[in-house]
Amino acid sequence: MRILVTGGAGFLGSHLCDYLIDKDHEVICMDNLITGNVDNIGHLIGNGSFSFIKHDVTEYIFISGQLDAILHFASPASPVDYLQYPIQTLKVGSLGTHKALGLAREKKARFLLASTSEIYGDPQVHPQNEEYWGNVNPIGPRGVYDEAKRFAEALTMAYNRTHGIRTRIVRIFNTYGPRMRLRDGRAVPTFIDQALRGKPLTVFGDGTQTRSFCYYTDLIEGIYRLLLSDIDTPVNIGNPEEKTILEFARKIIEITGSSSQIVFEKLPVDDPKVREPDIRKARKWLKWKPEVSLDEGLRLTVEYFQTPGPA
Repeated sequence: MRILVTGGAGFLGSHLCDYLIDKDHEVICMDNLITGNVDNIGHLIGNGSFSFIKHDVTEYIFISGQLDAILHFASPASPVDYLQYPIQTLKVGSLGTHKALGLAREKKARFLLASTSEIYGDPQVHPQNEEYWGNVNPIGPRGVYDEAKRFAEALTMAYNRTHGIRTRIVRIFNTYGPRMRLRDGRAVPTFIDQALRGKPLTVFGDGTQTRSFCYYTDLIEGIYRLLLSDIDTPVNIGNPEEKTILEFARKIIEITGSSSQIVFEKLPVDDPKVREPDIRKARKWLKWKPEVSLDEGLRLTVEYFQTPGPA
């Protein structure tokens, strides 16, 4: 297939480009580099199956020739980024998704939207299944990301129903691995960065809030299976192994062998208290489940950040 990956220079987008090229597809990577990094795709430059276009997807998208699939991953995704770029985050979820869906309609391509577990907000259903509508504060600081993705899902389904576009929606739960930015505000790189520098690990609230962390290779495999499937309703992809943030901080200290202590700070506004995916649909429909253990994934991620010159 000839596939466009928007946001392809980001953490997940770049790994997706690698995976698709390894599957013998031709990949066009599109990114405006607000939060993406060319270092993530530098190794692909010169590969005959890869090309890069610097472009903001909120503007008209032109791609010559055939396109078989569009994977829409363009968006700031970490709290640091979407709080710094709130309007751009809303625009890429709305205008960017509209432009990408319009291209899919023109090219008769299948379309996969990278959505998020954040559409569930601070959930009142646990674990979160795809039928749950969520508990989101639309005017809170996190609302710029949550509502952008919720609107993107609604728009994707509208194109599916109105224009017959073959759409897929993946709701991505917390994911980690190489190519994350050390100071992007997410728990994994923040804790690793603090531990490797011997600084105190910053835990917000009392640390009893929970998250479920999935290694990127497992996530990418699930996304690819969803792309090739006939499932047009949202599917959760994530690791249901739930841990408290405090447990997770202690695990990072153990794996890094750090002497860091743990300090507590005020919980951010609207920070979800729990987060765990119900992956029964992914197991049944995609024959998918995570394979990489938390210990193994964290060791690989720590090794990446210990290597000189990580992004």
